Parts: sequence; structure tokens; C-alpha cells
Amino acid sequence: MIARAWLVGLMSAVLALSAPLAVARSVVVVIGDSLSADYGMTEQQGWVHQLGERMADAGIAHRVVNASISGDTSNGGRARLGILLQRLPIRVAIIELGGNDGLRGIDLKQTRKHLSDMIVRLQAADAKVLLVGMQIPPNLGPRYTAAFQALYPDLAAQHGVALVPFLLEGVASDATLMQADGIHPTAQAQTQLLDNVWPYLQPLL
Repeated sequence: MIARAWLVGLMSAVLALSAPLAVARSVVVVIGDSLSADYGMTEQQGWVHQLGERMADAGIAHRVVNASISGDTSNGGRARLGILLQRLPIRVAIIELGGNDGLRGIDLKQTRKHLSDMIVRLQAADAKVLLVGMQIPPNLGPRYTAAFQALYPDLAAQHGVALVPFLLEGVASDATLMQADGIHPTAQAQTQLLDNVWPYLQPLL
């Protein structure tokens, strides 16, 4: 089911990007997984859609494009970055990936390599990057859990990019804000997710 959802999401993203751009405005693109892909809710309820509304209210003219796919990994994001760079005039890229790597116990050297490659390619295209930090449950042991958590600040420092310390701050610890699977936030939690991102994104706009 996850593989099928990923494939459907990828096809939808490619079809959307293959259409001519209606407006040649600079883009804020969100490259993420299910936490940004409106999992379990409508598109209008998700924090990325709310981001577009908040930017419009603040008089910020950049267009928001949600290029997130449920189930995606850092390798998947890296693989599809080329088409995003080709099709979009990206001013700011929000990278929200790696959580599925951690849940699957993927070698963190590979996760670091994939995310680092994305950051370097975006910076080479004169895009600003906001890296979104994630944490995982301790199922794979304290060493892996701690190394995963340290991955994001290490990458941010290495490449000189902005960092959201933890996307689910104030949400993951509140069961009433999490869906039944205990992994995905509810629609009611989406404004908090945006509030967690906004202070780090606003200076880049």
C-alpha cells in the first residue's frame, strides 16, 4: 500500500509539474513526505496550504508548491529534485524528509548523503534552503535514535542553511493531536506545524 501510494503521489507531482506554469512568480517549494502531503485530511487542511494563505495575508507574493509524497524517503526526494529544478523558479526550498528513512532503519550515512546532495544542488541553483528536523521513536536503540536526531543540525551547520529543530514540536507528545496511527498529526494540529516552521521560514522570504 505504501509503495502504491508513493507511486500515485509521484505521478501526480510529475503531472502537475509538466503543465505550463500559470504565473512566473518565484516559488516556495515543499519537498516532503506524508507529514507535508496532507495525509488523512484534505489538501486545504494541511499546513502547506495554510502556508500559502499566511504568505498571502502577509503580502508575500511567492507561490507555494507542495511537492510532497506520502511514504517518500531522502533518496526519493533526491531522485525527483531534478524535475523540480527544471520546472520551477525556486526561491526557497523546504526539505522535510528523512523521517521514513529513520522508521525503516536506513543507514544514516545514506540519508546524510541524499539530503546533503539536495541542499548542494538547490544552493547551486541560488535557492535558499530550510531544513526541517525530525525525531523518531527509540525502537532502533538509543545510538541510532540519537544519531538520527543529530543529523539535521549537523547538516544545517555544514551547509549554512536554516533549520526547524523539530516539525512536530508540541504535537507529537499530545495524543489528541495525532491520528490513530500515532505517526501523523491530525487536521487540528496543522496550524501548530505551520507555527513551528514559520519563524525559520519568514527571514528567507
